[in-house]
Amino acid sequence: MPATNKRITGIGSALVDVLINETDQFLQDLGKTKGGMTLVEDHEIELILSKTSQSPLIVPGGAACNTIVGVGNLGGDARFIGRRGEDTYGKTFESQIISCHVEPKLSISPSSPTGKVLSVITPDAQRSMFTFLGASTELSPAGITPALFKDTAISVIEGYLLFNPDLMMASIRAAKAAGSLIALDLASFEVVNASKTILLDIVKRYVDILIANEDEAKAYTGFTDEISALEVLSRDVTYAVLKVGKRGSFVSFKGKITQIDPVVGRDPRDTTGAGDLWAAGFLFGIANGFSIEKSGQIGSACGYEVCQVMGAQIPETAWQRIRALI
Repeated sequence: MPATNKRITGIGSALVDVLINETDQFLQDLGKTKGGMTLVEDHEIELILSKTSQSPLIVPGGAACNTIVGVGNLGGDARFIGRRGEDTYGKTFESQIISCHVEPKLSISPSSPTGKVLSVITPDAQRSMFTFLGASTELSPAGITPALFKDTAISVIEGYLLFNPDLMMASIRAAKAAGSLIALDLASFEVVNASKTILLDIVKRYVDILIANEDEAKAYTGFTDEISALEVLSRDVTYAVLKVGKRGSFVSFKGKITQIDPVVGRDPRDTTGAGDLWAAGFLFGIANGFSIEKSGQIGSACGYEVCQVMGAQIPETAWQRIRALI
């Protein structure tokens, strides 16, 4: 890719994260298996919140947005495409991503509230998500044009868009028409299981960078061992990434597998956004022409730092440590 073309553009759900710390028993009482994501209505989130004594933390969120905010904070050229409500949540969302050096391309719904994700964080730092998509579902495929992806090196397409195949295809085709590489994060094992047929075709025809964690890789490939899973993940793409939590990650590129070490330090407080921020560091590195090793190192640093705080917003002091690696 041209050295002057370093922009990373993300498209996905503009969501506000609502985070609470709770017990495993709390999840069991809700009938929720730990991990993954469940689509709910707004009133269901309010019902769950009524069952906890914890005070929620409210921050901007959404998988692709988390990644793009990370790129902006790294000093990259960052843009986010989405749709928000004309409400306090939506205005806060937009102002906060601007403060993180992200160019917003947000349409506004006059009638639907801004979407939100309730993340229940258990003592092992795992998060279980309840998602109300709200205004984000109104992002129209007809409005997704190549102009939105102008001068973009890498387009981050949120895996959750697979639940809206028309929007997914409009996004990919517009990004490709603008000359961008396509990075797809598989998002969750539920997404993979629910979208397997269309997903396999999209990866084969359009995707350049495929990113998965262990659960998503198992759902996609059927394999639990890293080498076999990477072999399948890399079959139709240029870069295949397998994230293995606190053991680090693996990147397959041109038949070579590179192991990326994790950053070792304090135990995680909350894993919300860990994969999204890992992707921010890695994709920032690739867009800027860094080696796979260095790109992965930046990704690991981002993933580590976000696990030290509640939510996906890394504080400035931590960003300074990460930028020192660059």
